[in-house]
Amino acid sequence: MSSQTRLTRAYKQALKIPFDHNSKIVLFSDCHRGDNSFADDFANNRNIYFHALKQYYKEGFTYCELGDGDELWENSNFESIFAAHKNVYMIMKAFHEDNRLHLIWGNHDMVYRKEKYVQKHLSTYFDPKTGTEKPLFTDLKYHEGIVLKHAETAQELFLTHGHQADWWNYIFWKWSRFMVRALWKPLQVLGIADPTSPAKNYKSLIKVERRIKKWIIANDNLITVVGHTHRPRFPNPDEISFFNDGSCVHPRSITGIEIENNAISLIKWYTATTDDGILKIEREVLEGPRDLSEYQKGSFRSDKL
Repeated sequence: MSSQTRLTRAYKQALKIPFDHNSKIVLFSDCHRGDNSFADDFANNRNIYFHALKQYYKEGFTYCELGDGDELWENSNFESIFAAHKNVYMIMKAFHEDNRLHLIWGNHDMVYRKEKYVQKHLSTYFDPKTGTEKPLFTDLKYHEGIVLKHAETAQELFLTHGHQADWWNYIFWKWSRFMVRALWKPLQVLGIADPTSPAKNYKSLIKVERRIKKWIIANDNLITVVGHTHRPRFPNPDEISFFNDGSCVHPRSITGIEIENNAISLIKWYTATTDDGILKIEREVLEGPRDLSEYQKGSFRSDKL
């Protein structure tokens, strides 16, 4: 099965979510939440991420996570990850209970494509204070893709992780997981990065992006938002409608995409200091906002390929 076929299947089987001009949606991906060990890349940004999620929850946003939320290659179970970042999962639980949480599985949490696995490991958590199981993500379902469809204009945005265009990390993900657990996690503690990851391998990254762009062109320049490569992308309206929300494991910052007032923006949350030395978390708009109506199907310049 080719990358184009895999992307098409993800699109056709995607969860359909209606939205309109009043909708507020935030997209993050590639959090890689780990067990708070030296190999946990998320740990450096967890306070930034937690603060951002709290603000989005208060402001009535819907949260869509585009894959690799949990790092289940380096870690063999969700329980150790939950214990390390319980406050994060509690705010996600609040989103879920308000029907404002939608999750996509990526290559690092591909086990979540099995509903029974999700029900077994994510439905409840053990509370050591009471010695009982308490509800966590009741009736939660992961998806390979999500299609946001405007209720009035019928414009669609296709959300997926993007590893469908990376045959090694889609087809041979179990082998990649074994290599990460057996080899790269111990080396990561020593500061050596996994060279097979598209986020660390520029040639692989470019190939993945080209395959996704090829699919977008074949589908009438459908707005497509992915993660996987960790490289934020925000096209102009005359370019191929290929967006990437980046990741939550950038050095000292996280990036994501917001949709509000029918406009799309690439944003960053990061730690800054005031003149008197007080640390604070700030939000910055990197690109946009651009009205989604500017992105017309089939409209891009050929020299932008």
